[in-house]
Amino acid sequence: MNLESLVSYTSWSVLTATFLLVLHLTIGGVTLSAILHLCSAKWRYHVRGIAVSLFALYPLAFVLLLILLGAGLMGHGPLLWIGGGEEPGAEHHALNGWHNPAFLAAREILGLLFIGWLYRRYIQLQEVSERSEGDWERFKMTANFIPVAHVLYGTMIGWDWEMTMLPFWESSVYGMYHFVSNFGMLLSSMVVICYVLVRGNHLRKALPDFIFNYFAQMMLAFTILWTYLFFAQYLTIWYGNLPHERNRIENMLGGDYSVLWWTFFVMKFAIPFVFLVFTYFRHSRVSILRIACSIIIGTWIERFTWIAGSVHTGDFEHAAYPFTHVFDVVAFLAVVLVGRYLVLRKLEKNDIIRVPLAGPAARAA
Repeated sequence: MNLESLVSYTSWSVLTATFLLVLHLTIGGVTLSAILHLCSAKWRYHVRGIAVSLFALYPLAFVLLLILLGAGLMGHGPLLWIGGGEEPGAEHHALNGWHNPAFLAAREILGLLFIGWLYRRYIQLQEVSERSEGDWERFKMTANFIPVAHVLYGTMIGWDWEMTMLPFWESSVYGMYHFVSNFGMLLSSMVVICYVLVRGNHLRKALPDFIFNYFAQMMLAFTILWTYLFFAQYLTIWYGNLPHERNRIENMLGGDYSVLWWTFFVMKFAIPFVFLVFTYFRHSRVSILRIACSIIIGTWIERFTWIAGSVHTGDFEHAAYPFTHVFDVVAFLAVVLVGRYLVLRKLEKNDIIRVPLAGPAARAA
């Protein structure tokens, strides 16, 4: 049994979408800490330890990247252009310099290595930032580079794993659309993590209730920004009315994954906006948690739809939905369990939680 018969294109899309969420959680927590510091937000001291603990996912993100790159270089994986093709039935064109397998592997691996070095340095300087004036100045200087690195690296990730999957489809705002969407997911993940830790009384230092309200306000802001970019991209493509740009959007809007397309739009815009504009829901921890879960799930569906739904399957074929193969479920659960273990171990190591989030017996001990 070869690799292609074991792992379908849909399964590769599931793994890639999961990789992208893990990657943006990895870099997003550190970026959130840096942004709060640069804005002189006093509440950063309550959440920055939890936020930077998400960088514990870095080894997992690196392993997933190597798996996807290795599969692609062997002619499998979600990047169909590596095999010389673009889309089944499409007219063949020569690929540009960006679509070069060696260049892809080099920029992805070197980019993640650089991010790893820079973000680790930030975390180390944050831990000793109040030790001396010199440490404080080095910490402030490093914090200035974190959002810049996030934007540049996030743009490259959005291009490589989503936008350029169809080599001749381009969008001038896709990079921003991609990392804004995933940063909103990061904020929602912080809500879920903080809620679980507070509800289970696992934190060594109490987390004030207003923290959830602050996250809710940021979630609302990024929901509005994501929606603006969503329509800015769509309006430009619709107004230009160029077939090679319009076809990809129309395939997702009316193709096999049209249900997923409208689902993530509702979960990432309609639900968060309709509820978070009201003060009551921004002050209800349970409501904020539910909205955060909607954004997280919607973001995963969004990532999957842009990857798997970008390729037309043919007039008499139907694309498989995610988690309809055993590989999809096993791979996703494996990533979730490993990621949970890494983050909990880091939270415990940083003395943020009392005990790991295990069963009642472990908590009693």
